Amino acid sequence: MSVTVEAAEIVRVAGRGDGVTADGRFVPLAAPGDAVTPDGTILPGKHHNPPQCSHYPECGGCQLQHLDDESYADFVRDRITIGLAAQELAIPELMPVHLSPSHVRRRASLKAERRGRRVLIGFNAGASHRIVDMADCAILHPALFALIAPLRQLLGAMLREKRVANIRMTLADQGVDLLIDGIEADGLAVSEALTDFAVAHGLARLAIDDGYGPQTRWEPDPVTVTLGGVAVPLPHDNFLQATADGEAALVAAVKDAVGDAPTAADLFSGLGTFALALAGTRKIYAAEAARDAAGALKAAAGRAQRPVFVEHRDLYRRPLTTAELDRFGAIVLDPPRSGAEEQVKALAAAKVPRIAYVSCNPATFARDARILVAGGYRLVRITAVGQFRWSTHVELAAAFEQ
Repeated sequence: MSVTVEAAEIVRVAGRGDGVTADGRFVPLAAPGDAVTPDGTILPGKHHNPPQCSHYPECGGCQLQHLDDESYADFVRDRITIGLAAQELAIPELMPVHLSPSHVRRRASLKAERRGRRVLIGFNAGASHRIVDMADCAILHPALFALIAPLRQLLGAMLREKRVANIRMTLADQGVDLLIDGIEADGLAVSEALTDFAVAHGLARLAIDDGYGPQTRWEPDPVTVTLGGVAVPLPHDNFLQATADGEAALVAAVKDAVGDAPTAADLFSGLGTFALALAGTRKIYAAEAARDAAGALKAAAGRAQRPVFVEHRDLYRRPLTTAELDRFGAIVLDPPRSGAEEQVKALAAAKVPRIAYVSCNPATFARDARILVAGGYRLVRITAVGQFRWSTHVELAAAFEQ
């Protein structure tokens, strides 16, 4: 007697992007509502989205193009709630998930490799060092993607066979800021070719890193990025939120968390994404470990006459003390992926009324949130942001109150 085995339904998406059945089976490239037959065939359901890019799923730049917006938003939200549950924390009010649209990524790191007469440029394939030669892209801003084909021609004469170069592009106020390393850029002919390329494509800046740090080859006007209405000098390869609309969503959530506090400290301030947005109505203290970013913020705030005091300070080695923290009506934290455990321990013992915590890692955020809650803070709400469109990378802005 034959036994009919029914297809299993995908009920959720795991942290690395695989669909998961009710009995715990992991299925790559499956969306919630899909059915998976015993032989592994995926029968698409209502949440299965046609890929927006011809390179998907080979290219490692995206992992979730097969999800529609509803299931992608659920994935972003679930990364946060699962992290909180792992720390045995209650789920606070969850604001609607903000998803950045396609074709708006304003910074990217790509690879380039010469193979015979061809120059390959693109992201690496998933879990591989192999470059997927980019013919189209659904995430990059058009101003960045427009440089891909011309760069192939430029690098053909500067890149050794099978040598890999790194290409970092950022959309600044004046245009694209381009930094390349791993190429041979010596000699008059190469210098002229670089200059001609920069002029022809209206670059804001072109720099080469030959192992001794970025060297500017073209910058007709000082390169800036506008943050909080202030033009801030943009150091080479400095951190910037991936999309302008994602940045706006995080800034709005931080402003809401800070409320009407008359003073605030922006810790891990970077170039001043939050400090400058908050400084119009209150005094701000900003602490940043990167000397070039701290210097850029200080110069910009001074020119714009914004009340921002900037300190070059490594908060991992020298976190603010509880006494220092208690001088402020609100604290803004935006640490790297590793979180801010030592700084949070001091903050948990402080009496600061409001905290805005911005994170790009739900796991380390939940760890730090547990410390704050144990110290007497209440996790009020979280805004989830998916600005790395179709990736498993999740960001959030959380509000804590005493």
